[in-house]
Amino acid sequence: MAEISETNLNLSKSKEEAVVLNIKEAGEVRNEKDHNTPAPALTINKKGTSFSISVPFLQKLIAELLGTYFMVFTGCASIVVNVMKGGQVTPVGTSLVFGLVVMVMIYSVGHISGAHFNPAVSIAFATCGRFSWKQVPAYAAAQLLGSILASVTLKLLFGGEETHFFGSAPTGSNMQSFVLEFIISFYLMFVISGVATDNRAIGELAGLAIGATIVLDVVFAGLISGSSMNPARSLGPAIVWNRYNSIWVYLIAPTCGMICGAWAYNLIRFTDKPLREITRSGSFVKSLKTVGSVRSIYNPKKKTQESPL
Repeated sequence: MAEISETNLNLSKSKEEAVVLNIKEAGEVRNEKDHNTPAPALTINKKGTSFSISVPFLQKLIAELLGTYFMVFTGCASIVVNVMKGGQVTPVGTSLVFGLVVMVMIYSVGHISGAHFNPAVSIAFATCGRFSWKQVPAYAAAQLLGSILASVTLKLLFGGEETHFFGSAPTGSNMQSFVLEFIISFYLMFVISGVATDNRAIGELAGLAIGATIVLDVVFAGLISGSSMNPARSLGPAIVWNRYNSIWVYLIAPTCGMICGAWAYNLIRFTDKPLREITRSGSFVKSLKTVGSVRSIYNPKKKTQESPL
């Protein structure tokens, strides 16, 4: 992942302010015309302080912003349309929309930013050492901005009637929704950790598995807690509509659930080695190999023994 640079070559524009565009590789300044150099880093110095961010990292943030935007826009649009059309979309249809849009965006930008689209996912990965803590605030800001922009777009399109609110709100007690959000967030992060971070899993199916998990979660929890599983998804509409009732449920429960889900998978991961290396020492697999070797030594057609070599 791209990281914020600490070493910069600054060309002073004045004693107090300077904006410098540098291209660096391994601490060396290279010619801007060299197309083989890494992407440039933008460095801003003001009154003795400096801030530098690489272009690849900006690209990751834009990918997170767009991914979160389309996830919130598409999923929440299905909620509003369902209300406006008298339930024709149905809760199952809404769950399919959320699952499919997440799956599509994972395959679209997952190779660029990791396709978090969720501050709780970024935090959970960081607690496990699989994501830089330095990048968590920037990722969370991009995700929240994407959610806010999507919420503004939907409010402009469908109006601001009270019945068109597409944010997260419990239909029962806060504690009931808190527990549900914790469990489904735990479940989602457990699946994400299994299919997206373990090299023994089939990585090509990660988007499909994660999308299917979201469909399952929304089907049984959507009518009770709203099945947010995402602080940005809940906070964006709350800011646009200025409705913060029970918002703490959707900030704390998904974050705690995601962290616990990530660590739960780490407990059973026990190694990052490929499956073929792990099974070399397995007694059951060894026994199967032994049986296979014995069968290959004896050829039933020739009724004679052959050398295993």
